[in-house]
Amino acid sequence: MDAQQLVLLAGRLAASEISAEEFLRQAGNLTGQSAVATVDLNRAARCGFPEVIFGPGKTPEAINEIAGRLLAHDQNVLATRIDPANATMILEKFPAARYNKIARTLRIDASSRNSEVGNVAVITAGTSDLPVAEEARETLDWMGVRATMVHDVGVAGPHRLPERLAEFAETDAIVVVAGMEGALPSVVGGYVRCPVFAVPTSVGYGANLGGLSALLSMLNSCASNVAVVNIDAGFKAGYLAGLVATRRDY
Repeated sequence: MDAQQLVLLAGRLAASEISAEEFLRQAGNLTGQSAVATVDLNRAARCGFPEVIFGPGKTPEAINEIAGRLLAHDQNVLATRIDPANATMILEKFPAARYNKIARTLRIDASSRNSEVGNVAVITAGTSDLPVAEEARETLDWMGVRATMVHDVGVAGPHRLPERLAEFAETDAIVVVAGMEGALPSVVGGYVRCPVFAVPTSVGYGANLGGLSALLSMLNSCASNVAVVNIDAGFKAGYLAGLVATRRDY
């Protein structure tokens, strides 16, 4: 909420320049209150970045309403887990939006981008992990953080990771995305001196248990610099890594 704007609006109500109904309508725009959500317009001031829209369970109309409130307050929009059908309807409302069908993310810029800061590597064990990795990369890009992608370097081909070491050895943070047995984050952690955010994915056969086996493996990592987020949580890992990278500029 912009307190000064709200005070001015209240003054107009007191002077009978606007009706009570008009006051409530305009105050709702200032506070983020709508029929479908209460948008946290102060989150960027408190936390450094705006509220992110989680797509599942929301209609395209609801997402459009929330995105519109954010854009009206000059806040860049990131929406995650947006299915293609909903994306089509949102793009009709916001033609300038960009939809990543692999990551299932949708972004709308309220203003021109600042130059990128920091550097985060996003590493995948296999090509099947790409959707989660792309969600992390899109999150970093939304945060204005430079992202380096390193694909398909899982432990089944142990020669591949050392060959790419120069691409991520000096980054501010690393996101490692892996399914199956989830061994890659520990290996990466043994090569670098920055935080490694491990993302277990639901990629794998029966005993993968929807990503649970990779999650448990990562939680038991012997690499001291490895921290673990939830299964398939590319957004969360990207956001945490982005915070590390942007803190370097504070």
